[in-house]
Amino acid sequence: MSKKKVAKVCKLQFPAGGAKPGPALASAGINMPQFCTAFNDATKDRKGDLVPVVITAYEDKSFDFILKTTPAAVMLKKAANIQKASGDQKQVAGTITVDQLKEIAEYKMPDLNANDVEAAMRIVAGTARNMGIKIEGFE
Repeated sequence: MSKKKVAKVCKLQFPAGGAKPGPALASAGINMPQFCTAFNDATKDRKGDLVPVVITAYEDKSFDFILKTTPAAVMLKKAANIQKASGDQKQVAGTITVDQLKEIAEYKMPDLNANDVEAAMRIVAGTARNMGIKIEGFE
């Protein structure tokens, strides 16, 4: 099998099942309708989530893509039932439970640089702290 030559690697985010051709995809230099169809089919079960994707575009205009997990910040806002995080970490924007933190950490494990759930929980807890989200019964 001959190795394809990589033209570009793009990291983008789209709503699950809602990718549309546009300037962000145009810069990747790929077949936009083909990507949108493939992405939307792959993410139709994650409706309402923001899905990061890494697109590898090749010189022959073909592409591969890898779906990532929803960003921790988006999941934390949803768990705390808030629209916007606090700009100041000392000001509490919302609260979540340790169980919610663990659930988010377990979901994020494939994309985090953590060896176990406890380490993943500490990473996600740091994100929560920076957003002004308090975790009841943690630390």
